[in-house]
Amino acid sequence: MDAARKRIAGWMMFDWASQPYNTLLLTFIFSPYFATVVGDPVAAQAMWGYMLTATGLTIAVLAPVLGALADQAGRRMPWILAFSVLYLVGASMLWIAVPGAEAVVLILFCFGLGLIGMEFATIFTNAMLPDLGPKAELGRISGTGWAVGYAGGVVALILMLLFFAENEAGVTLLGIAPVFGLDPEMREGTRSVGPFVALWFVVFMIPFFLWVRETPPVPPRRTDLRAGLKGLADTLRRLPGQRSLAAYLASSMFYRDALNGMYTFGGIYALGVLEWSVIDIGIFGIMAAITGAIFAYIGGFADRAFGPKPVIAVCIVILTGVGITIVSVSREAVFGMPVAPDSTLPDTIFYICGALIGAAGGVLQAASRTMMVRQASRGRMTEAFGLYALAGKATSFLAPLTIAIATDLSGTQSAGLIPLIALFLCGLGLLRFVHPDPETSSP
Repeated sequence: MDAARKRIAGWMMFDWASQPYNTLLLTFIFSPYFATVVGDPVAAQAMWGYMLTATGLTIAVLAPVLGALADQAGRRMPWILAFSVLYLVGASMLWIAVPGAEAVVLILFCFGLGLIGMEFATIFTNAMLPDLGPKAELGRISGTGWAVGYAGGVVALILMLLFFAENEAGVTLLGIAPVFGLDPEMREGTRSVGPFVALWFVVFMIPFFLWVRETPPVPPRRTDLRAGLKGLADTLRRLPGQRSLAAYLASSMFYRDALNGMYTFGGIYALGVLEWSVIDIGIFGIMAAITGAIFAYIGGFADRAFGPKPVIAVCIVILTGVGITIVSVSREAVFGMPVAPDSTLPDTIFYICGALIGAAGGVLQAASRTMMVRQASRGRMTEAFGLYALAGKATSFLAPLTIAIATDLSGTQSAGLIPLIALFLCGLGLLRFVHPDPETSSP
């Protein structure tokens, strides 16, 4: 393998290494398990929402500043290493989430710390995308990277379900007790998901740090906080004049927030509304991750053929329909029509929704990364992805906060997810003002 291909492969390994934080912790294993730690799914959904609100605001404030500093210093790898440490500490500490734990605030803090580490490391790895190949190939590279990430999430989730995560009967998907003598009574199999994700990250980040180098090689330079902040301020002042970039940041701000809400609350919703077990939710997650991997790869070629904008629009439409479907399905009724108590129709529909969320979500995120590269100035790419993270987090409190408030006020989980539909529609409306390739447009 030549150096260029090895560099691309190493860059993609970050997606493989980091994706289990999303798949196992944020969505399918730890978040629904957290509801059992609290003991009340409605209260857990509200607490989870407030935690994600605080985490999102932290990322929103710091992301563009860190991006500006990295561009000013000229290096990204030290930042990736530093935030990888936060990822490891946060994930590992989730072992303390014993059933009925009183230290709920500490558990939420540890989860938020690891999530911050993952999000900030992602900013700097995303900023490397333009250096990996010619412009025409970036959509394919980005899509393949997302596919690799989803594949990593699938493999990690399958291993977790087969050998570690136990159901109420104390057995894994294989019908055995958790391996390594983990105590099912104390839910040690499920609680091990945090250390498992941390170990996974350590092992699979090795190729990244071995094969990925700064291009062109950048000598260490002194980081000047004042100069970095001045550059960021100049960028923000110019932003209103860059109509396409501003519209894209606003559009992505809404639709990515809605997608994250689907990912984050899907497991808790299925546990509370459909009364699924952690293993049921895990199977749902495998299906979503598999479709995500397949369609992220296919979507990369669609991105190359048609450009990222139409790909993004189609995905938003699909996800809006999924949101409407989810809030219309419960154990008692489907789209307002009563079903028998033992009917499997709600489960079947929810599985189909999961497959669609995985497929459209994977394509949407990969195409969004490519679109950001097209909108950004090449010389300030890390800062641009910092702004992209800001756009993704500036209103990231909206989905979890409105879900938390709607859940608290209504006392039902179904009503709590309705705001996601409105967020998707806002993103779709703003997307029409985005130029697919500003560099080719006239001044």
